[in-house]
Amino acid sequence: MKSTTVLVIGIIIVALVVAVVALLSQPASTPTPTPSQTSQQQTQQPPPTRYSVIIATGGTGGVYYYYGGVIAGILKNYTNIDATSIQTAASIDNLLLIRDKTDPKRGIYYCATTLPESAYLAYTGQHEKFKDKPAPIAILWAMYPNYLHIVTRSDSGIKSIYDLKGKRVSTGAPGSGTEIEALLVLQILGIDPAKDFSKWERLGAAESADALKSGTIDAYFWSGGLPTSSIVELGVSLKQQGVSLVLIEIPDEVINAFTQKFPGVATKGVIPKSVYGTEKDTQTLTFWNMFVCHKDMPDDLAYLITKTVFQHLDILQASVKAAKDTNLQNALLYYGGSIPYHPGALRYYKEVGVLK
Repeated sequence: MKSTTVLVIGIIIVALVVAVVALLSQPASTPTPTPSQTSQQQTQQPPPTRYSVIIATGGTGGVYYYYGGVIAGILKNYTNIDATSIQTAASIDNLLLIRDKTDPKRGIYYCATTLPESAYLAYTGQHEKFKDKPAPIAILWAMYPNYLHIVTRSDSGIKSIYDLKGKRVSTGAPGSGTEIEALLVLQILGIDPAKDFSKWERLGAAESADALKSGTIDAYFWSGGLPTSSIVELGVSLKQQGVSLVLIEIPDEVINAFTQKFPGVATKGVIPKSVYGTEKDTQTLTFWNMFVCHKDMPDDLAYLITKTVFQHLDILQASVKAAKDTNLQNALLYYGGSIPYHPGALRYYKEVGVLK
């Protein structure tokens, strides 16, 4: 009887062990997520551990090309950002890259150097390439100024900007920043170059200077830094002909009308007479180049880019002559204009006290 009881107990214990082992060997069931849970998991994916920033610049040899290249080097050396710069066709091309190639899901963000009038037209959808899809940009800082030159000679009969009507005038190379600026100014003046110029040329800086020197045009527009070498050389050549280089002033009423119609695009500036040996200083419009990014760039990334560049301005300014005007005093020149500054950049400017 005793042995029978022990046997029964043993059988029960073995059965229990087998049951437990069988239970433990079955895979754990996983609950099927609901559609809302799946969506939440997808939208809450962690951000990339390292961002890629691509800086769109301009043509090889131009200021944009070197400026953007140095910034990429600063970011690469002093942050964990994977930064590179690329050669482009400049402003409009750069704005298209920001709009069409930025990829937040992959942590890829484009930044760019650009002329302000190009940025304004792209941002507001007034440029043909941005008519249906405006450029989604924000400013990080103002870079350096281009000065609008209206160049003529002392024997042209042109004494004021209003005298351009009926003359032979070049407005700059087709699609260039110079041409955009010239046409905007002429729009303010009510001058249609196709109807109101006796001859309308669309020449680059060097070609325009040669045409004025040879007398085939009476005046031309050029937007660039000070000094522009082709204008310096033109002044020397004209002096040998017994005439003088003249820069046409843009009067206050035109500047005021321009800045009201195109807010945040240009400011009043002066070309000192010492630059080209003119008789007097020349009032004109200055167009400050912008460094911009996609408006949806993470705030922390925009902050880091801005902070790092301004903490290493000595490198930028030693490498690019025009960058002497890139500083905290000028960085916010477009603040309050049509195109907003990125919140991440503004955070840095508040941190250092240049924005209250």
